[in-house]
Amino acid sequence: MKADELLAQYENGIRDFTGVNLSEIFLEGANLSEIILDGAILDGAELSQVNFSKASLIEADLNGANLTQANLSHANLSGAILDGAILEEAILDGANLNQADLTIAKLIGASLSEAELKEADLTGVSLNEADLSHADLAKADLTQADLRQAELNNVNLNQANLDKANLEGTILEP
Repeated sequence: MKADELLAQYENGIRDFTGVNLSEIFLEGANLSEIILDGAILDGAELSQVNFSKASLIEADLNGANLTQANLSHANLSGAILDGAILEEAILDGANLNQADLTIAKLIGASLSEAELKEADLTGVSLNEADLSHADLAKADLTQADLRQAELNNVNLNQANLDKANLEGTILEP
C-alpha cells in the first residue's frame, strides 16, 4: 500500500489496517491517531513526527523505522519489533511496550513516563536523557543499555537485567 492510499482511506474513516505491508513508506508528520496497524510491516519507514497517539501496533514490524519526535502516547506496541528504530525525542507516555524488541533502538531524550515495558528487550538501547518516571520495566533486559542522565523516578526495575548498563548521572528516586 502506498502512502497516499493509506492517508485517503484514513481520512475516509477507515482505521483498521491490520497486517498491511508499509515497508519503507514515507508518512512524516501524518496524523494517524487511533489507527490499527497490528502485525503491519513498517520496517525502514519514515514516521518522524507522526501522531500515533492511542494507535494499536501490536506485533508490528518497525525494524529500523524513523520515529523521531513521533507521538506514541498511550499506543499499544506490545510485542512490536523496534530493533534499531530511531525514537529520539518521541513521546511514549503511557504506551504499552510489553515484550517489545527495542534492541539497539535510539530513544535519546524520549518521554516514556508511565510506559509499560515488562519483559521488553532493551539490549544496547540508547536512553540518554530519557524520562522513564513511573515506567514498569519489570523483567526487562537492559544489558549494555545507555541510561546516562535518564530519569528513573519511581520506576519498577523488579528482576530487570542491568548488566553492563551505563547509569552515569541517572536520577533514581524511589
